This record gives sequence, C-alpha cells and structure tokens, in this order.
Amino acid sequence: MKTVITTFATALATLLFPVISFASGGDSGGERLDLTGETVGILALIIFSLSYLLVMTEEFTHLRKSKPVLLAAGAIWAIIAVVYANHGMPHAAEVGIRHNFLEFAELMLFLLVAMTYINAMDERRIFDALRSWLIRKGYGFRKLFWLTGILAFFISPIADNLTTALLMCAVVLAVGGANSKFVLLACINIVVAANAGGAFSPFGDITTLMVWQKGIVGFETFFALFIPSVVNFVIPASIMHFAVPDENPTSSNEVVTMKRGAKRIILLFLLTIATAVSYHNFLHLPPVIGMMTGLAYLQFFGYYLKKTAIKDVPDSGEHGEDIGALPFDVFNNVARSEWDTLLFFYGVVLAVGGLGFMGYLSLASEIMYIQWGTNEANIMVGVLSAIVDNIPVMFAVLTMMPDMSMGDWLLVTLTAGVGGSMLSIGSAAGVALMGQARGKYTFVGHLKWAPVIALGYAASIWVHFIVNEYYFTIPALGPAAG
Repeated sequence: MKTVITTFATALATLLFPVISFASGGDSGGERLDLTGETVGILALIIFSLSYLLVMTEEFTHLRKSKPVLLAAGAIWAIIAVVYANHGMPHAAEVGIRHNFLEFAELMLFLLVAMTYINAMDERRIFDALRSWLIRKGYGFRKLFWLTGILAFFISPIADNLTTALLMCAVVLAVGGANSKFVLLACINIVVAANAGGAFSPFGDITTLMVWQKGIVGFETFFALFIPSVVNFVIPASIMHFAVPDENPTSSNEVVTMKRGAKRIILLFLLTIATAVSYHNFLHLPPVIGMMTGLAYLQFFGYYLKKTAIKDVPDSGEHGEDIGALPFDVFNNVARSEWDTLLFFYGVVLAVGGLGFMGYLSLASEIMYIQWGTNEANIMVGVLSAIVDNIPVMFAVLTMMPDMSMGDWLLVTLTAGVGGSMLSIGSAAGVALMGQARGKYTFVGHLKWAPVIALGYAASIWVHFIVNEYYFTIPALGPAAG
C-alpha cells in the first residue's frame, strides 16, 4: 500500500511540473544534468508548489495569479543557471529558456489577437445586445437554464470558454435576482457547458490551442470530440434540470443597440480564424502568423470607422449618446486584454519548463504512460485538471510526447478540457464565475454536484471510445517542426 501511495504522489508531482523539452540533446549546449534527486531540484519543486498554492487560493487572498508564478519562474531559472555555470556550461540555461520563451510567444500572441477581437465585440455592445434580448424574452428559470447552457456550449468554441462563461453568467445574474438556487445551478451548468464546448475546437480552450499549434491533431479532427462533448454537457444538465426552480423571473424591456460596425467585426473575426487555419494547413506556417494577419484586418477596419464616423447619421444609444460617431481605437481593445492571464501563462510555461529542464520529464513519462498505461494516464489527466489547472497538466503531456494514436491524443484533449468542470477551481471559467457571482456560486455549492458532473465525465470518455474507435487505429500527425 505504501508503494502505491508513493508511486501516485510521485506521478502527481512530476506530471504537474515538467514542460517543454528539446528536439535534441544538443539544444542544451551539452549533456543535460539530472537534478531530480538533488537539493536544488527539490528546492525548485518547493518554490513552484508554494507559488501554485497561492494561485489556487486567489479567491481568498485576492493576490492575482500571475504574481507568484512570475516570481517562481525567475527563481527556478536562476537556480538552473547557477548549477550549470558551476558545471562549466554557462550558456545551457540561456538556450533552454529561449526555447521555452518561443513556445510562450506563439501562444501569447495568438491569444492576444483573440482577446482583442472579443474586447472589440464587447466594446461594440454585441454581448450586451445578446444579454438584453434574452432577458426581454421572459423565459422561465428552467428554459433559461437550458438556453444559457446551450449558448455557452456553442459560443465557447469560437469565443473561448472564459469569455463565454462570463457572458452567460451576466444573463443569469440579471434574470435570477435573489433566487440563489437558480443562479448556482445555472452557473454550474454554464461552466460545464463552456468547458465541454471548448473541448472540440482549437479556439475553445488554451489546452486545445496548444495541441493544435503543436501539429499533433489537425484542425478538422478536433470536431470528432463533438458528440463526447455533448454527452459531457447534457448528462449533468439533465439531472440538474429537476432541481431548478420551476418559476418565472421578472422580465425586462431593456433594449441595447449595437454600435456601428459590430456585425462586420464578427465577420472579420471569423475571417481571421479562417486565415489562421489556412496558414497552418496549406502554407505550413504557425497559426499565430495567420492570427496576427487577422489583427491587421481589425486595425484597418478601425481606421475606416474613425474616418467615416462623421459621415454617418448619428444613432441614439440607450443613454442618448451618439453611438454612430463614437471613436474606435483597436489599441484600447488590446490594452483591455486579460494581461493577468497572459502573464500567468508566461510564468507557468517558464517555471514548469525549468522543472522539466531539471529532469522530471522522463520520470513522469515512465510512471504515467508505461507503468499505468495510456488510457489510465489520460483519464487521470482530467482528474488532475480539476484539482490544479489544465494548462500545466497539458504542457506536461505535450512535453512527455508519449507515443500515442490520434484517438489517444483526442482522449487527453477531451479529459484536460472537461475534467476541470468537476470542481469550481478546476477551470478559468469556474474561477471567474466565483468572482462574478460571489456568494451565490461557490466552491461548496459546485462540489455538491461534483458526482453528477463526474458521471458526465465518465460517460463522455466511454462515448469517445465508441464513436471515435477509428482514430485509435491511426497515428497522430506528430509535432510540427520548429
């Protein structure tokens, strides 16, 4: 029994900590030092663990999650630099951190463009218009429960699960009022739906984006996860439906008018996504190049809005302002991006990358994918995602790069995406909603429904094995070069 516990604890620690490995041993400028059993390696683990403990308690400490991981990243790489310099390899740490930084830069710029478009749509009142339309319909709580969940499921593949959850939560809070039971159940449903919807699209979650940018799974192949994702959402929602109050909220006649150019910005965002996919599939360029090209679309359109604003007939907004001539500045939308999330992402990549550089990669790969087995390891990835976060966990898997079929890679993409729904702290959507619906959507309230959500998690895996059996017979595409 003691051996089993030790093995599980070691696997848990090592899965959370290793990340980006190199294409060859020569990238490090010499032989890699195994620091896993050394004092410096243990010190690095302690530093990262303490920093991530602060991340997990952000709700209570109100310390932004980027701060501790930024500090941990700098400290870990400083330790590596000192150790390698003492062994006559002063430039090894520099080569290693540059490789990590390139990985981060690609994903950060990709996310920055996506966030800018979402902020632009928010500034043009697209989401406010959707919210007011739903409220005016006067639907009952049960119908709103399903409507917000279904919308979250289908919007998150494009707008990402975090943004989608915040939008749908605003609707729930507006119509739910003082009915805390409805708000709790609807928020749980939104978190599950947004995470499930994000699992079958490269744009729905950071983890799916990482897998796609690595070149392991093709863009269109992600949609094989659509049916398992539907099962993951529908089963918990169907059970929770009977607990939703069968009442009607007070309706509202509020009308929100979208600003000029709103619909065209939606089209430009879809064109940007098409550009990123085309660059990756047909030109074999990193998707981020297509996204940055798409940012230019928005910049030129913003220039057009500025130059033509005075030529338009003024429209009256909900507060009487001239919404036809309001200025549009794309850089204001860039500034409004979730910089705490982007910097947190940087800290995770660099900190966990440093721990991987120390040698935890081979240990984790041996335990998870050889001793346990591929399916067991991939299912455990989802469980760990609920406890910690899916970003470092998926980075660990991508670093190990186990020899798996396309079906196995789809499985780990699914589990990492939807596993976080089992706890409110397991996904960015859940953490954000605890702040937005403070006092109504809580960790304990979500935890009471964890068994139901776990049932949907297990069912989605079972359905994946059935409907995607073909993919387990073909190899994955393999990581993209460079």
